[in-house]
Amino acid sequence: MKTSHPSDQLPDVSDARVAIVQSKWHAQYVDAMVTRCLQVFERAGCATPPVHVLPGAVELPLAARRVIRRDRTIDAVIAFGAVLKGDTYHFEVVWRMCTDGLNQVMLEEDVPIIMEVLAVSDLDQLAQRCADDEFNKGVEAAVAAIDLIHWRRQNSP
Repeated sequence: MKTSHPSDQLPDVSDARVAIVQSKWHAQYVDAMVTRCLQVFERAGCATPPVHVLPGAVELPLAARRVIRRDRTIDAVIAFGAVLKGDTYHFEVVWRMCTDGLNQVMLEEDVPIIMEVLAVSDLDQLAQRCADDEFNKGVEAAVAAIDLIHWRRQNSP
């Protein structure tokens, strides 16, 4: 089931500091998610997040940690990538390393990481999630980041 995430009535977090880490694999699709994500931040009046491009999904947790540790003012990190199921178990190894690593970094650093590393069975599934429409996962990631930043500010320790 497709769900769109309205990006026209977001809370004001125009001073938010967000960073993006993305994988090079399946660049045509991942770039489409990043582009839509950046558009939402622009419409929300936020600074353009820096984009860090890494070789693959396995490297995303390391990059997220490095970005957070280099700039302690980061409010959130968004991770984009795609892991395509193949004929071997490599897909599952990559997926697990990426998701476990991002979760570990998020909890240890206390900085939200919005994970849009898509695990898909074929390129058609990936294309559907990266289409130039309101269902693009980049829109979902930006909306989630903005909402989460706003919530954290309202519920700071």
